[in-house]
Amino acid sequence: MCQMCEQPQQENSRRGFLSLLGAAATAGYALAGNALAAEVKAPPKPQNVVTPDAALALLAAGNKRYVEGVMRRHDFRNEREPLAKGQNPYAAILSCADSRIAPELAFDSARGDLFVCRVAGNFANDDIVASLEYAVAVLKTPLIMVLGHSACGAVSSTIESLRDNTTLPGHLPSLVANLTPAVKASQGKPGDLLDNAIRQNVSDTVQKLKGAAPILNASVTAAKLKIVGAVYRLADGRVDIVA
Repeated sequence: MCQMCEQPQQENSRRGFLSLLGAAATAGYALAGNALAAEVKAPPKPQNVVTPDAALALLAAGNKRYVEGVMRRHDFRNEREPLAKGQNPYAAILSCADSRIAPELAFDSARGDLFVCRVAGNFANDDIVASLEYAVAVLKTPLIMVLGHSACGAVSSTIESLRDNTTLPGHLPSLVANLTPAVKASQGKPGDLLDNAIRQNVSDTVQKLKGAAPILNASVTAAKLKIVGAVYRLADGRVDIVA
């Protein structure tokens, strides 16, 4: 065969081979991309992918173990590798910053189980709401619990400030401002004012979060999220649902 005839055939063969390589590479990249996407989407703790009701049941069971003193052993050494790749907590807890309250202990949970936000008085300002929105929208957390506690110092200080008409020093008036509605709503009701105000503050915060647009309220409406309120009893560690 002459060189002029042979050259087009060689060129066509080369182009066909390159096209085949390109197609194979594209398919390989697609498969790799799909595998990577599947890896990214896979939750680090599959057992935490639960319904809102199941998440609440997990909290209740953990608190029962905590109260009874039969808490599980949580091994950080075995947990840290999957958690280094991400998180998918089954519940978010808005708790008071009181040093006697430790949600991870109170619900006998492991690392990666709870997304905890803490502020004295467990109220929901813009930063708290944004943090909880992150838990729900990004981490797909199905449950939020607002956790107050007995003998709350922030609520007690608010009661005293309003009663004595005094202004607390520093930035403490911001706490008073956020807790004042619950205290005023509890005044004149039967029972202990402090206990009533603690429960009222929890209930008010639950309602605020349920109505927080556009993320939390939409998730509640779609039944993808449940928001509840509870009070931790310092005397025995028991958590009671109140809202």
